[in-house]
Amino acid sequence: MRGRFALFAAVALAVSLPAALSAQADSGVKQDRKEVRHDRRELRGDRRDVRHDAKDVRQDRRDVRRDRRDIRQDVKDGDLKDARQDRRDLRQDRRDVRRDRRDLRHDVRDKRADRRDLRQDRKDVHQDQKKDSTD
Repeated sequence: MRGRFALFAAVALAVSLPAALSAQADSGVKQDRKEVRHDRRELRGDRRDVRHDAKDVRQDRRDVRRDRRDIRQDVKDGDLKDARQDRRDLRQDRRDVRRDRRDLRHDVRDKRADRRDLRQDRKDVHQDQKKDSTD
């Protein structure tokens, strides 16, 4: 009886082991695919952020040019009070340009990192699929 039970347990283990290993391999591929999808979403978000930040930088630069023009016009007209106000606006707009350029640099850096991650995840998925097809 014990011999039969041991034989039955060994056969059951031998049959279930490949199924368990293939299930683990499938979960690894699924995880890699999820990472690829996640990285793709992040990359799309980063692209949007880069476009918005570039647009903000352009708008802020226009504001700086307009403020300089206003200062020159106010000084020419003799409105020193308005010229002082325009100088304050100019300082604020310069700060905005610096802040938006910094955001743009960070978003570009994030975008590059996400592209690298996406390429690596695709490579991993491809290698896992190749490994599964040879097994």
